[in-house]
Amino acid sequence: MRIEAKEMRGMMIRMVFACLLLGLPLAAQAALAIQHWQTPQGARVYFVESHELPMLDVAVDFRAGSARDPAGKSGLARLTHGLLDQGAGGLSDTAIAHRLADVGAVLSGRLDRDRAGVTLRTLSSAAEKDKALDLLALVLQRPDFPQAVVKRETQRLIASIREDEADPGAVAGKAFYRALYGSHPYANDESGDPAALARLARGDLQAFYRRHYSASNAVISLMGDISRAEAEAIATRLASGLPRAAPVPALPKPVPAAVSDARIAHPSTQSHVRFGVVGVARNDPDFFPLFVGNYVLGGGGFDSRLMREVRDKRGYAYSAYSYFMPMREAGPFQLGLQTKLEQTDDALNVARDTLRQFIAEGPTEAELTQAKSNLSGGFPLRIDSNRKILDYLAMIGFYNLPLDYLDTWVDQVNAVDVAAVKQAFARTINPDALVTVVVGAGRAR
Repeated sequence: MRIEAKEMRGMMIRMVFACLLLGLPLAAQAALAIQHWQTPQGARVYFVESHELPMLDVAVDFRAGSARDPAGKSGLARLTHGLLDQGAGGLSDTAIAHRLADVGAVLSGRLDRDRAGVTLRTLSSAAEKDKALDLLALVLQRPDFPQAVVKRETQRLIASIREDEADPGAVAGKAFYRALYGSHPYANDESGDPAALARLARGDLQAFYRRHYSASNAVISLMGDISRAEAEAIATRLASGLPRAAPVPALPKPVPAAVSDARIAHPSTQSHVRFGVVGVARNDPDFFPLFVGNYVLGGGGFDSRLMREVRDKRGYAYSAYSYFMPMREAGPFQLGLQTKLEQTDDALNVARDTLRQFIAEGPTEAELTQAKSNLSGGFPLRIDSNRKILDYLAMIGFYNLPLDYLDTWVDQVNAVDVAAVKQAFARTINPDALVTVVVGAGRAR
């Protein structure tokens, strides 16, 4: 997906600006009433009704991320997704873009290893909304995959991948996933492989679309100025024209990777370091203890231990971080930093020792109190716009999280104690089984 209008129509701007001047909130601060149902075609729907702004946000997500690339066709998911709005229902990409601009709508997309999605933002007034939804339906239900555009976008994607080869951070990130996941589909690079992309034909894209962009694989999220009856009609309208196919099977469970320490030569002025283990899935019961604990370890910026040990005390790096990336299956737990070539191993050893100590001892009561205060205090900013709420709706739907996930989020954070953090980290991370990738230089261990 490449369409993203540069400006909204003047009417939309004026209406939103008027709401801001009047002090109207962009999103409800009270509990969000998430409504959920399934269309007759099998698509799951999540809806929050809000009439505070005359706008509608829609997201449609599919289990069609890069982990679904067939063997030998790395990049097929990315290319298929990118071509949805590049010609559909007989309209060219330019015609689609112009029609969206005419009604002040914005069509965009997202793709990761788990999912591929299309999002629409439009005014909720009938004329603009209906025309925008017509275009969304066209893109989802009748992509043309024009041969000339397939060739053009394939070349564009290959060029982008080649550019990434000059970026040591991108090289490190891709190598880390390959080392961590081996033969598992999560090892697939989201952009793909140039040689595999060059072999793809239009028929490959059509087949992937028919298999993965079906109603049974769809999650439809709606947020904004419509009623439940309107939401049901829109969801059915979007799902009814999608391909009919069985749900795609679950991905295999990742297995822990063997200990490894890869050093990749690169003409970089610094070493880019990534290390970690296979972490947890999005619905893991340890999610909140791990999330809160990681804020103390390396997710809290200047408040984190990694920053204090690596940067503040020793000056080895400008920043050092850690994070969990929970996915449908177990996603990575990753730590990272950049440092001078000659101090690569010193910085890496400090980061590893910091992780080991944290797993053994957990956070202090003071650290945990600060983390919970910062996280719970910042929660309103996570849902302070319709678009942010839409993103949460899509996540809740795609990963089958509880409907009260947002309502209980602060309570879940505040319920975490030191013992829970220690137990969760001990269950999840073996500090003696780290996968390490260094791009730049550094002594082989």
